[in-house]
Amino acid sequence: MINEVSIEETEKLILNMGPQHPSMHGLFRMVVHLEGETITKIEPKLGYLHRGMEKLAEGRTYAQFIPYTDRLDYLAAPHNNWAYVQTVEKLMGVEIPERAEYLRVIFGELSRIASHQVMIASTALDMAGYTAWMYIFRDRERILDMYEMSAGSRLTVNIMRIGGISTEPPAEFWPALQSFLDDSPEMLEEYYNIFFGNEIAQGRMKNVGILPKELAENLSITGPVLRASGVNYDVRKTEPYSIYDRFDFKVPVRTGCDCYDRTIIRMDEIVESIKIIKQAVRDIPEGLIMAKVPKVIKPPAGEVYHRVENPKGELGFYIVSDGTTKPARVRIRPATFINLQMLPIVALGWKIQDVIMIFATLDAVLGEVDK
Repeated sequence: MINEVSIEETEKLILNMGPQHPSMHGLFRMVVHLEGETITKIEPKLGYLHRGMEKLAEGRTYAQFIPYTDRLDYLAAPHNNWAYVQTVEKLMGVEIPERAEYLRVIFGELSRIASHQVMIASTALDMAGYTAWMYIFRDRERILDMYEMSAGSRLTVNIMRIGGISTEPPAEFWPALQSFLDDSPEMLEEYYNIFFGNEIAQGRMKNVGILPKELAENLSITGPVLRASGVNYDVRKTEPYSIYDRFDFKVPVRTGCDCYDRTIIRMDEIVESIKIIKQAVRDIPEGLIMAKVPKVIKPPAGEVYHRVENPKGELGFYIVSDGTTKPARVRIRPATFINLQMLPIVALGWKIQDVIMIFATLDAVLGEVDK
């Protein structure tokens, strides 16, 4: 009976957020348990995309699966391509031409910048910062233009191939790239002035959603989320792949462990990515962009694991080959799926508006969660 319910019990609320909710960044759903506005429990609910990427890989040739990797973290398609083709190349023992390696680095770091721009802009939008979102997406369009002139697409950019890269960038690519690099300091200054320096943004993010260093390490968190908790770990430095050992760059680390540091560290990483691209443009040699690989890819029987530093964190591919044209097994280690573990732990005790910011700073893309 309604008159038998205590006041304390009426204050408890179960709130359903997602899978169709503007702040959920995709088909993510969480059941939030509240006492008043204070979060007492979060139950993440996954699986609304029904993708089955790993099983799809088993029914396709090694080359046919490359476009499917675009759809994992679809905000960093070149990186997914790169991780996958490098794994196959490692299995086959293929040596990549020098020019192709440099082009891969250029497109990979452009992909990192574009992904971080989406993260910063979306975080601003989640606290109603529409103007900041517009400024940042304006600049991201320039990277998408470079994608389009090189690969013909703007989002699911399919440019990596087993053995190299699909095409030589057109002549107009290089002036567009140089113009973007020249304008980048002014862009970053605008982002800070309009968003990070705003006292409302700082109030919503600073000292909110603390992820301690020890917890981040124990949960196997990777990427900017980990580095914002004071852990100096980046696959490009700890286990260099491609030609990253040739570039002079730093691994940004912050120690605030909060939403603010998890967001602004992306700005630090954009600075380092620009530094890498400038060095790659300076040093890129002439030559081939594709190695001599068989028309029909048949890696020797065996297994291999390879990992890269994706914009979201560590992305790894594990492939088992039975010597045929199709992989016997593919297993993907996506950064976002692992990083989401922190949400039910870190969000406890915060208010409902705070969990929006905590989730935003995870930079979750459900394409690689429901893989």
